[in-house]
Amino acid sequence: MDWSFQLYSARNFQPWEDVLKTLASLGYTQVEGYGGVYENPEAFRAELDKNGLSMPSGHFGIDMLERDFGAAKGIAETLGMKLIACPWLEPAERPTDADGWRAFGRRLAAIGRKARDAGFDFAWHNHDFEFVPVAGGLVPQRLILEAAPDIGWEMDVAWVIRGGDDPLHWIEEFGPRIVAAHVKDIAPDGEAKDEDGWSDVGHGVVDWAGLVIALRNRTPAQYFVMEHDNPADFERFARRSIAAATTF
Repeated sequence: MDWSFQLYSARNFQPWEDVLKTLASLGYTQVEGYGGVYENPEAFRAELDKNGLSMPSGHFGIDMLERDFGAAKGIAETLGMKLIACPWLEPAERPTDADGWRAFGRRLAAIGRKARDAGFDFAWHNHDFEFVPVAGGLVPQRLILEAAPDIGWEMDVAWVIRGGDDPLHWIEEFGPRIVAAHVKDIAPDGEAKDEDGWSDVGHGVVDWAGLVIALRNRTPAQYFVMEHDNPADFERFARRSIAAATTF
């Protein structure tokens, strides 16, 4: 199994040349991009190639995807991506009712059509706010997926849990839509406060051994992406996480 690494996890540990060299030495074969590595795609692609790494997936903000999809397309093609994922919606822009979330889903559906026409897969990447019910008890994540039936889902499992929901339930219901997964762990209550309560994968409270089996059996997910939103030591996180993952 090829494990990927979300480069956002290493944003505070540049230069990127050293980050990529470290990841390759630890056994990673893939990385996932985000806006901080797109300034010079050609040069970054050269560093990936030098270290035997590929970037099959990447995150792009909704503003770029809606206003200048051509720019996103060019970056994705240069870096060799197959999956474009939209990962975030600013708090001020988040709908407050079911109709608003359905409308947001339709915006994602329109982006998805552009992505497919350009030869890419497209997915929404969740956080926790999509699992906070709106009036009537409706869950935004379900509203998004129902309003955009042709897009994929990059499931950030730990954010589902922090949103108060059960990822296994969502895997059971929407498994065919899950095209990638973020492999992230949560520290026991009260621990790792300096790291926002996140943990190295396999060293927290999330049952990753069981979840990987569920994701393999019930979804077409091709990319399993290690992520820690605020590690104190990127190399420690990357090393301990891939060592644990090989036992899943």
